[in-house]
Amino acid sequence: MPRKMVRMTVMKRVDPSVIFDGEASINPGSGRPFEICTTFEEGQEFLVETDNAMLEGFCPQAWHDIFRKLGVLHWEGKYGALPAEGQIVACCIDGIRPVSFRLERMDELPR
Repeated sequence: MPRKMVRMTVMKRVDPSVIFDGEASINPGSGRPFEICTTFEEGQEFLVETDNAMLEGFCPQAWHDIFRKLGVLHWEGKYGALPAEGQIVACCIDGIRPVSFRLERMDELPR
């Protein structure tokens, strides 16, 4: 069974003020309120080759959190609650500023 490429799309970045009911907590490292994740932009897309190597510039915490789900899609596996066949919604589990991703198995390479 050949492995498939996976497209990851950034669906949503959550503003920390949502988590803290209106006012973001203070980051002890900077003394300023926590800000929305600046590593990703909503709508940003990534193509993940079949080797599952972390993409250059990708957040290591987010990669760790979604890596296993990428593997399931690469090998044509299935999860119980999918938005559509061959798709999984996964997220970086940063409790202060989480990011949600749509992972889609690609049956054909994009042109």
